[in-house]
Amino acid sequence: MLQTTTIKFLKDLKKNNSKEWFDINRKTYEAAKQDFLALTTEVLKGIALKDETLAHIDPKKCVFRINRDVRFSKDKSPYKTNMGMSIAKGGKNGISAGYYFHFEPTACFIGGGLYMAMPEEVKKLRQEIDYNWSEFNKIITNKKFVATFTSLNKDSEFTLVRPPKGYDETNPAIEYIKLKSWIASASLLDEDLQDKNLAKKIITTFETLKPLIDFINRAMEG
Repeated sequence: MLQTTTIKFLKDLKKNNSKEWFDINRKTYEAAKQDFLALTTEVLKGIALKDETLAHIDPKKCVFRINRDVRFSKDKSPYKTNMGMSIAKGGKNGISAGYYFHFEPTACFIGGGLYMAMPEEVKKLRQEIDYNWSEFNKIITNKKFVATFTSLNKDSEFTLVRPPKGYDETNPAIEYIKLKSWIASASLLDEDLQDKNLAKKIITTFETLKPLIDFINRAMEG
């Protein structure tokens, strides 16, 4: 579970996103940071029991910095108003598919997959989906997967308008071959943030996602 002070910090930061306010409240931030790291450590330990590729990852390498990169953004707010854990082989900056928890009051979610990969990895995954469509389709239509995530995210930002070169519109897997990111997510209520079973809920959701993660990583490594 997360502490009330941690949740309140992010709510207050959203209203006071400035360096001056942040500096005054730095001690509160450091406490919130440690609280979120403790949750990350517990979740990592739990999912590593099912996914041995995560066994030796440092939890600190799974947590994102709160500072925003504003160099190419019109929004010059210096800080993110969320905290995120990204658990994947190689840590949050690795190229592998992985698990993600987004902590932001009123906008929390649990999910994962492969987000905006490099062209070579995308090519490999599309080929794997095409060659092993039956296996991939079984993963994304599994009752537990559908009950948790419904489906993969097919928003326009993640989908090509036309089939990629070499694939026909009549291909049974085409709606997934046209994807540019292969991600699934499930919303989390704010009331769950302070539930003593929060870590367990995140871990269970990650476990449901594991067959998809395994399929994607096998494709990229193969």
